[in-house]
Amino acid sequence: ARAWPGDKMAAPTSEGVPASEPGAAPYGNFPNYSRFHPPEGRVRLLPSELLRRLFPAADRPLLGLDVGCNSGELSVALYRHLLGLQESKGSLDQPAAGRDLRLLCCDIDPVLIERAQESSPFPASISFINLDIMDSNSREPLLSSYLSRFGRSTFDIGFCMSVTMWIHLNHGDSGLLEFLAFLASLCRYLLIEPQPWKCYRAAARRLRKLGRNDFDHFRSLAINGDMAERITQILTRDCAMELVCCFGSTSWDRSLLLFKSNGSKHEDREPSEQEQ
Repeated sequence: ARAWPGDKMAAPTSEGVPASEPGAAPYGNFPNYSRFHPPEGRVRLLPSELLRRLFPAADRPLLGLDVGCNSGELSVALYRHLLGLQESKGSLDQPAAGRDLRLLCCDIDPVLIERAQESSPFPASISFINLDIMDSNSREPLLSSYLSRFGRSTFDIGFCMSVTMWIHLNHGDSGLLEFLAFLASLCRYLLIEPQPWKCYRAAARRLRKLGRNDFDHFRSLAINGDMAERITQILTRDCAMELVCCFGSTSWDRSLLLFKSNGSKHEDREPSEQEQ
């Protein structure tokens, strides 16, 4: 699915392998990802009034972090949907009036980020940066710098859409645990779309079909099976989050799960009413 890291910033494709070949993107950085899974398949599952429900008394810009944004099509679709913007309109619909969302979107692939920057219809509100989220030396100054512009230390909501498998395959069980803990510490709410285990097997088959070495960690992963359930367990048991809602599954069998942080680091008080 979408993009993310290895130990180093790797080229998204290799010489002699067509860019359109899915196996040529071992970090999920497919050059035409939205053709595989159109953004509408996700956003239609989300209530358009989601931000109003989660932040009923917000009196400042809401900050969002989209991890593994690829070339930005889903990021823009989420922004439009959550703010009530129609494709053909340049103004907000009345139900979402007054909401101000700023999205920071990052991806490991500089070519995809350049494409996202060039095509973004909302450059003042959506920022795209090239970043390996698993490189702590790079992520800390970049994310802190962005948050400090708004006088904040955390994001209101994070989006992690079909990214967890690529973290897991390239960084192992410990990498997945570190990644989820990092997001939980950084985001008050987290909307996550885990890839099911069958996608792991398919990704490994694609790599072998191209005559490449298998993912370093694939055969040693102890976190396996029902990945939506396993990730839910990790976030609720180890990361001080609670599951708020499952918005259902996409047509390609991936659940959209919304979590809320119970940690004291997040500076705003929780809404007094339930978000359902």
